[in-house]
Amino acid sequence: MFLPVFVALILASKVSARPLTKRYVNSTNPFEPLTFKSDGTFQISIFEDLHFGENAWDQWGPQQDINSVKVVNQILEAESPGLVVLNGDLITGENTYLENSTSYVDLIVGPLLDRGLTWASTYGNHDYDFNISGNAILAREKLWPNSRTTQMVFDEEAGVSNYYIPVYENECADQSCTPELLLWFFDSRGGFRYQQKDDTGNRVGQPNWVDGSVVNWFLQTNAEFVSQYNKIIPSLAFVHIPTYASYVFQQGGVDPHAEPGINDDFPLAPQAQGWCADGRNDGSCEYGKQDYPFMQAISAVPGLMAAFSGHDHGNSWCYKWNSTLPNIPVAPRNDVNLCFSQHSGYGGYGNWERGSRQIFISKTQLENLEIDTWIRLESGNVVGSISLNATYGEDRYPATNNSMTHCPTCDYTST
Repeated sequence: MFLPVFVALILASKVSARPLTKRYVNSTNPFEPLTFKSDGTFQISIFEDLHFGENAWDQWGPQQDINSVKVVNQILEAESPGLVVLNGDLITGENTYLENSTSYVDLIVGPLLDRGLTWASTYGNHDYDFNISGNAILAREKLWPNSRTTQMVFDEEAGVSNYYIPVYENECADQSCTPELLLWFFDSRGGFRYQQKDDTGNRVGQPNWVDGSVVNWFLQTNAEFVSQYNKIIPSLAFVHIPTYASYVFQQGGVDPHAEPGINDDFPLAPQAQGWCADGRNDGSCEYGKQDYPFMQAISAVPGLMAAFSGHDHGNSWCYKWNSTLPNIPVAPRNDVNLCFSQHSGYGGYGNWERGSRQIFISKTQLENLEIDTWIRLESGNVVGSISLNATYGEDRYPATNNSMTHCPTCDYTST
């Protein structure tokens, strides 16, 4: 039963993405380094929490995936990214089989391939389970030349999707040039260890924070960039699970006009949730503080303008971390903005309208470490359009309408 359904899904992903007049024009050649466009701009589209592969044995599981493909197509018809970021939980790994768990990657990237777009991924907690792993997903991604996802940290506990991508001036795209922008990708891991069970036959949990080896690599590599080019290079970061700093900020209250976005996942689920400080995850602790080194790093590295997360499907706000937060011994020094994006897939919990956060960067803005961002919804509407500038958090914006959508072809009573 499963194979015909999966083939149908593949065909649906190909048919629904019709060629566009803008095809290739606004995207970077997937075989060459990323560059700003000739007008000095660069755009990123983030798709997160797609959660392909849920309940393939029920009617509604494959239908969710078909509708998620439609979301991606609708967003890409309205936007013109030079890069697509798949920011974690591509697949609901606990629902997949070992033999085909990563095949869903082909469905996810079909609309990108149809448009000649290039992409980069981080992996989330649902991308790690008994039958699926970051390594396996990366291997599947690498079947497609448009993928820029890679692995640069090889410590045993580092996870997989830790790497950077430079973005160059339009007319200078090789390593002899100074990058105009750096994109950092971090693996927050979580989920369960691949093909491992404990003595009682239960899956073995995997730590759900950015590992210390990755933090050290990030700090060292960034310092090398500064030394090599004798300047601070503006940067952005992508990581699936948000840090505890976002949790603490949310507890103090999110202003819908200063930090517009939905705020329904309360309290949100941060890195190191459910772990003890001594490394146990037996349900006896709420938070183990293991993401402190990562928080310290992203709040201190000069030029890091924003870090974008997913994981909490019901949140889509940004806040500027420019002051010490209660119970966190980290003094931020770079005023980094910590942002959620928008639940993109029909898989996963919640019925918030699906969409994609857009990031727009101009070379002029980079001089002041500023970017613009908004959320494009599947309906075509744009919400939460903001400028992450020096006065973000003080500026006033319209509140975001909390719209809902439901899978139009899913029969959840057929289970």
